[in-house]
Amino acid sequence: MTVVSLTAGDVAAAVSGRIASGSASTPIGPVSIDSRTIAAGDFFIAIRGERFDGHEFVSGALARGARGALVADAGPFAKVANDALLIEAADTTKALQDIARDVRRRWGAKVVAITGSAGKTTTKELTAELLSSRYRVFRNKGNLNNHIGLPLSLLELRAGPEAAVVELGMNHPGEIRTLVSIAEPDVRVWTNVGDAHIGFFESADAIADAKAEVVEGAAPGHVLVANADDPRVMARVSAFRGRTVTFGTHNAADVRATDVQMLGLEGLRARVQTPSGAFQLSTPLLGFGNLANVLAATAVAVTFDITLEAIASRAAGFRAAHHRGELVRLPGGVTLIDDSYNSSPSALNRALEIVGAATGSARKIAVLGEMLELGPHADALHRESGRAAYTAGLDCLVAVGGPAAKQLSDGAVAAGMDARNVVHVPDRARAIEDVLTRVRPGDLVLVKGSRGIGLDALVERLKAEFA
Repeated sequence: MTVVSLTAGDVAAAVSGRIASGSASTPIGPVSIDSRTIAAGDFFIAIRGERFDGHEFVSGALARGARGALVADAGPFAKVANDALLIEAADTTKALQDIARDVRRRWGAKVVAITGSAGKTTTKELTAELLSSRYRVFRNKGNLNNHIGLPLSLLELRAGPEAAVVELGMNHPGEIRTLVSIAEPDVRVWTNVGDAHIGFFESADAIADAKAEVVEGAAPGHVLVANADDPRVMARVSAFRGRTVTFGTHNAADVRATDVQMLGLEGLRARVQTPSGAFQLSTPLLGFGNLANVLAATAVAVTFDITLEAIASRAAGFRAAHHRGELVRLPGGVTLIDDSYNSSPSALNRALEIVGAATGSARKIAVLGEMLELGPHADALHRESGRAAYTAGLDCLVAVGGPAAKQLSDGAVAAGMDARNVVHVPDRARAIEDVLTRVRPGDLVLVKGSRGIGLDALVERLKAEFA
């Protein structure tokens, strides 16, 4: 375990900047880009974003007790700095990334980085859970997976964990390349290629090309964990310079599931063959998407020499993260699949397949929020999702959002769903009002939508109503 200490001199060197005020020996405490959360002794980095400029809050951060700040130009803050540390770097966002990369290199242990169109967070949490049977593991919190969130997460490696598992998000070409250059992962995981964020790309192949940046810059000793069941992934892995370990149900997969049994809302079972032997998998996670997530995490765990017994045990006890396919049996008799954190057409189809296969409920109701960032593909993809909703055998569908959500409800009716059981509402408030009048004990309710629609609020209302 390597604990990393930073001084002002270390930071100035990492960012190719200069110390404009204060001493090079000054220790750097916790780093923050939010002046509202500054505590005494913290170090503030003034990030320029699309909607704000952190330089406007430097004085406030220093007044709250920040030990110092990293700024583009120290001149405007000379009078308020007093004895505080000021470090200059022309591009403060890049400086944050440079500091994180420096910490990652000083720390020196193994980093696992996970990307893909769906399942990143669940795979990250599963991987961290499996590795924690043997190692002290760090994982980035929530969705801190972009060009700012990832470096902020990596700065926490200073505490000296034995391994780190992080996720890499993107919605434009070049972003994964940047994140890989910061995290410098030893193990890279590519879960799949889907249609999330397709509004920023010409096609799914263009998304795959952007995700394929995860294979760049590898050394021969690095490992790529890749989805053998995804042809777009497999068409691009040959560029990887290290060792590739595949997972899936494909015959050639290195970590392969056979004898798969989907147990409805009780989870799934499968026989899993690995290079280290085979084990029986039993997990409460729902659906084929989560089977792939477990297999990906297993492939990583095997490269870390985690025993198959530990993998089976940890997978059996793993529960879905909050709002990410979480199964909640409410005391009032309603069974809730809370997948309200985000949505895309391919992810929605997998959720609807779970609902379609489920048994034992009085009725099946889906509350589906508009899927954002689909661009010119939005109408067609929402109509297709409406047809999938009909195929799932829903008794009631509530589509929430703008015109694209209306396409979803229209698609369900056009496919054959009774129009009396399909409703479109324009926003979350109307959705809550409508759904609370429809749901009754015995129902199975799926709630899924893009974060911008905010259906997590509906989930909390249902929990309160059927407590």
